[in-house]
Amino acid sequence: MKRYQSAAVLIVSALLAAQLPVAAQDDTREKINQLIVYGDDPCPASNDGSITVCARKDEAERFRIPAPLRENPNAAVNQGWTQRVKAYETAGSFGVNSCSPVGAGGATGCMAQLINSAYAEKKQASDVQFGKLIEAERAKRTQSIDADTAAEQARVEVLEKEYEAKLKREREGEIQPAAPSSPNAPLATPPQP
Repeated sequence: MKRYQSAAVLIVSALLAAQLPVAAQDDTREKINQLIVYGDDPCPASNDGSITVCARKDEAERFRIPAPLRENPNAAVNQGWTQRVKAYETAGSFGVNSCSPVGAGGATGCMAQLINSAYAEKKQASDVQFGKLIEAERAKRTQSIDADTAAEQARVEVLEKEYEAKLKREREGEIQPAAPSSPNAPLATPPQP
């Protein structure tokens, strides 16, 4: 039995070691700094393209145990009636994916049950939800993209019209063609609003 367990541990560790270099090469992810500040403490400014998100709590909470850890969420008084009824539904279930010590493959459902309960706890948590704060910060950063794009498009259109008018005057013989300039030289300066 121990030989199978050690073999399983070796296989899992080999898989994890094979995946580490792939994760280490992914430098395209944005840097997110999540902080909890208390009272009137300032939130540090974002730098180097990172997103800094601060959740503010009362000054009285600074040295206290975090609220989710103060009480037992699994206590019977904190469970709703529907959760108690769901507990009765699993009585007598055994076999594959049942998370019970009875029957062949009874322990296979334990991890799925732990994952489901963890997501349910996270969904019901009253603590800080950094995901919403990060999305708000991203939205704030991207809200000026449309205005910047429209301004750049207007500037390009003005330059194109000036260039076309100049070419038309040159073709009609009004002005002499300009000497060729370097390809990196600007066409014209746009009028300032």
